Amino acid sequence: MKYEDAVAKYDPVIGIEVHVELGTATKMFDAAPNSFGGGANTNVTPVSLGLPGALPSVNRTAVEYAVKIGLALGCEIAESCRFARKNYFYPDVPKNFQTSQYDEPIAFDGSVDVELDDGEIITVPIERAHMEEDAGKNTHVGGSSGRIHGAEYSLVDYNRAGVPLVEIVTRPITGTGAGAPEVASSYVRTLRDIFRALGVSEARMEQGNVRADINVSLRPSPDAPLGTRTETKNVNSFRSIERAVRFEIVRQAELLDAGETVVQETRHFHEDTGETSPGRVKSDADDYRYFPEPDLVPLVPPRDWIEELRSGLPELPAERRRRLLGEWGFSELEMRDIINAGLLDAIEQTVSAGASPAAARKWWTGEISRLAKQDDREPAELATPVQVAELAELIEAGKLNDKLARKVLAGVIAGEGSPRDVMAGRGLEIVEDTGALQEAVEQAIADNPDVVEKIRGGKMQAIGALMGPIMKATRGQADAGKAREMIIERINA
Repeated sequence: MKYEDAVAKYDPVIGIEVHVELGTATKMFDAAPNSFGGGANTNVTPVSLGLPGALPSVNRTAVEYAVKIGLALGCEIAESCRFARKNYFYPDVPKNFQTSQYDEPIAFDGSVDVELDDGEIITVPIERAHMEEDAGKNTHVGGSSGRIHGAEYSLVDYNRAGVPLVEIVTRPITGTGAGAPEVASSYVRTLRDIFRALGVSEARMEQGNVRADINVSLRPSPDAPLGTRTETKNVNSFRSIERAVRFEIVRQAELLDAGETVVQETRHFHEDTGETSPGRVKSDADDYRYFPEPDLVPLVPPRDWIEELRSGLPELPAERRRRLLGEWGFSELEMRDIINAGLLDAIEQTVSAGASPAAARKWWTGEISRLAKQDDREPAELATPVQVAELAELIEAGKLNDKLARKVLAGVIAGEGSPRDVMAGRGLEIVEDTGALQEAVEQAIADNPDVVEKIRGGKMQAIGALMGPIMKATRGQADAGKAREMIIERINA
């Protein structure tokens, strides 16, 4: 079945659970380092490993970050909440239970506005945001898929066990129709931007800092009861989120059309094929036998502390984009390109350093991004906003043209100093010696009489044929506008 036919026949409903790893120095319930990488099972303590007698204690900074996330999502912050044990056996959970929050989350009843590519705003309802700890990581060795099926053996690394998480759970997102994949992807992108703005996480999806579980169900019409959902686990790129939603909508539509039943289960997404495959039959809350964590007291966040955190929240990404869009005068498409390239901060800082918005955008999205991609580096590794602003200032002052500016930029990247230092050191400033420029113009005219005749005949575009020799004579440092004026004045004379 084609995707278009599936969404024409059935109404898709999505729900998204986003896990964000918090950027605290230590783990959620113990003093083990919270850091990415390192040798297997080195960032652990007895608490991380679930050893008998090891007692947890709550990370205060993790609670603060969770409250900030809740406030940014418009949630109510609980006057009192507590942790619970979510019981299940899996090798990457050393205690045989996960310390999480169940019926008393720290934040609940919020919403977030999501802007789509066409400018439409979708309000996504948030049911809850709760704190929990991450599991360890299983590595399945042998076989072709890297999954447990077909593997010869499995290894467990507990470095990630106990890392602080906040899980944000939406209510069913309805009314998206054919746009369900884009809404899902844009929602997760919006959350990622909020996490970064709050400073609570690096939110790098490629490192697993942000992971999304995507729930999809179909129903015959918008007024019908919700259908049976599947949950595609741990999808960690925006493109993959879209592909997973599209695949599940088509797969479920084909099942329903054939008179078969959709099984409530977890599913795995395969990057290579864009398909999902069955995981395990999805457990309901009762299957986890939740009960209050007896080793941790309830949390009672002081109201004055909550208000202090609220007043200290930074400008959120959506508000910031709207403000800068108005100040800079860019089109929606230009702004989306900047955001997608991760260059909004660099451009804003470059403008603050004195460059025009147009010049800042031109250099960051153009030459700097091209060189960064060529060397497999990030644009911010090549130049600073202050350096780019200085480069733009030299162009504005007539000291450099674009060609010379690119050479200056290369010198800056090579570590030769500021743009002014490179310009002086390499002798790249535009030729201001009128005599030298006049000499180059005279020589170009004398060497190209046929071109001169075309210009006299009214073909002004032929002036370009004289600019090459002039630039060559001045090592590319001639002021093109001034040279053109001299050519026209000389020929007319």
